[in-house]
Amino acid sequence: MKAYSTYQETGERWLECVPSDWKFKRFKYLFEIRKRIAGKLGFDVLSITQKGIKVKDITSGEGQLASDYSKYQIVKLGDFAMNHMDLLTGFVDLSEFEGVTSPDYRVFTLTAKDCSPQFCLYILQMGYTDKVFYPLGQGAAHVGRWRLPTESFNNFKSPIPSLNEQEIIVKYLDKETSHIDRLIEEKQQFIKLLEEKRQALISHVVTKGLDDNVEMKDSGVEWIGRVPINWNVVRLKYLCDVQTGDKNSEDYVEEGVYPFFVRSQTVKKINSYTADCEAVLTAGDGAGVGKIYHYINGKFDYHQRVYMMSNFKQIKGKLFFHYLNYIFHKVAMDGGAKSTVDSLRMPVFNNFMICVPPYAEQIAIIDYIEKFESNINVLNEQTSLSIALLKERRSALINAAVTGKIDVREAI
Repeated sequence: MKAYSTYQETGERWLECVPSDWKFKRFKYLFEIRKRIAGKLGFDVLSITQKGIKVKDITSGEGQLASDYSKYQIVKLGDFAMNHMDLLTGFVDLSEFEGVTSPDYRVFTLTAKDCSPQFCLYILQMGYTDKVFYPLGQGAAHVGRWRLPTESFNNFKSPIPSLNEQEIIVKYLDKETSHIDRLIEEKQQFIKLLEEKRQALISHVVTKGLDDNVEMKDSGVEWIGRVPINWNVVRLKYLCDVQTGDKNSEDYVEEGVYPFFVRSQTVKKINSYTADCEAVLTAGDGAGVGKIYHYINGKFDYHQRVYMMSNFKQIKGKLFFHYLNYIFHKVAMDGGAKSTVDSLRMPVFNNFMICVPPYAEQIAIIDYIEKFESNINVLNEQTSLSIALLKERRSALINAAVTGKIDVREAI
């Protein structure tokens, strides 16, 4: 799209120039910060997420809960609310709700008569997505506390076209970004469908095999149902040895030599190893209990609350890994095997029933799963890249329109 005919210098590092007839105003002349403590309960609690302001379900027990919401600050309909405490993962939104939010956040109202709230919202959100606010931050970024001080917020200079032109820009961006958002949503749904297909297919082949015409028999386990006639169904404890590690989370080394398995999807590094074998590992407690698995064949170390399965008997390690990865959490954990502290109950784990095909069939199933997952992963990566490019286009378009790099007046 074409640019404006003439521009003026701004004197700002983040934005060198704007169209000649635009103004350039500090936030303190546009907004008024308002901190109104509720003083009582009964309000909806509002969370500021990267998808906007949401009403928090405080009855679910999920996430951080305050001991006294009467100390939260009031957010009125049409107020801006900003998590200025974290410029990396925080966000800002124009509230569509009445409620209260954390007293640590910044709530402010548009007072300038020549400004559109929606135009200001595009500017404010660009401050996060394009890291425009980031150089103005203070604190400790490495622990997620890179905040925008009040003085820096008040003195931030924003480009301000005429009110009529703001409304044109908002109309244009609303139309274009909604189209991009729909494309992103479609691609995210496609990724979700790929994962559902992965789950369904692998769950099927590790319990039913590759041949749909094979003769079947009753497994004797209700949730497994029928299995191929030449398969066995064996308790986990008879298929491998299970033991825990002896290291703590603090034992990892940033530039370590060997993999260090902790209680998360992330594999850290360490300079020691206590195992040199084929193994499957899972968290014994925490958020990943019973649903995050790792397969390795080599030297490694592992956390004292991580369970290592090794010395496999009757079953190949990779098939054992795929079976647990796609079956255990869905069957055992969702079926009530969790304790109140989200720990793995070893009697449930040791007695979990596993389908064991003949070795030749195990090899065929492993080969099939790996080829299938390779194809799924390629599609997933391509789609994720496409989503990233769409998000980049969305951010670039907003930036160009609200800073006057492009003239959208004839595009409406």
